[in-house]
Amino acid sequence: MKNKIIVIAVIFLFLSGFMAQRKFIPQLGIVASLETDSLVYASGFRMLGESVGKMLSPSLTEDQFRQNLIRIKKAKCKVFLCNIFFPGNLKIAGPYVNENRVLGYADTVFSRAKQAGISFIVLGSGGARRLPDDYDIQKAHADFAVLCRKMAIVAKKYNIMIALESLEATETNFLITLKDAAAIVRVVDHPNFKLNADIFHMMREGESPQSIVDAADVLVYCEIAEKQKRSFPGVMGDDFKPYLRALRKANFKGHIFIEGNTSDAGNDMPLSFKYLTQQLKEVYAE
Repeated sequence: MKNKIIVIAVIFLFLSGFMAQRKFIPQLGIVASLETDSLVYASGFRMLGESVGKMLSPSLTEDQFRQNLIRIKKAKCKVFLCNIFFPGNLKIAGPYVNENRVLGYADTVFSRAKQAGISFIVLGSGGARRLPDDYDIQKAHADFAVLCRKMAIVAKKYNIMIALESLEATETNFLITLKDAAAIVRVVDHPNFKLNADIFHMMREGESPQSIVDAADVLVYCEIAEKQKRSFPGVMGDDFKPYLRALRKANFKGHIFIEGNTSDAGNDMPLSFKYLTQQLKEVYAE
């Protein structure tokens, strides 16, 4: 009996060491309509992202939301997140913010997300956070951080993670670099409010991969698409390896979601899955 225990212990230690040596590679997901679930699954993905407006919005009737719950439950892929958190007419930054309205809207979204088993909400919402020209940027930063902390407190009730996204200058005029978005996350200082590194936006703004490394302490999620036309990875052949190396250096443990445009999903989805998987394997094998 004693010898058997020793053998089992040795096997356990060996397997533990083997598992510890296996390198983590981020899982891939894709932002896509739930209607394309079968194609997304056949392309190799096991997670997809939808929009708040289509899935969770307070503007949806209870019956419409219940129908969404049925569709989400039947889907082959896990609906992991929703993006486009706020509509453009519901201001979250600048002089026209109605805090009670914003927080009430967020509470409903988070409540519905929990019911749907969706744990991530991406906070981009370029129109909702666009500032008037010549608005005091320091005041905008301070007020936005206060509002985001209040949103994070609401999110905690429902065990939801908010991932703040920097956007390129064509989409908004507030928080257009990962560095600036990371600074807001640090001021908010709440476990339910972290950072999304969108590599497409970073490339469009000419932001260095080093910003990902610098934001390692607050980074939980990543999005990606090709620079020129926001096409799926592999369509134009963009090399993402410098940014993927930065994720590895940052010890990133989240997921990477493709968020791009396509006119041929049947071709581009499987192509992008294979293409990005290969680049990830190359980077994480270095």
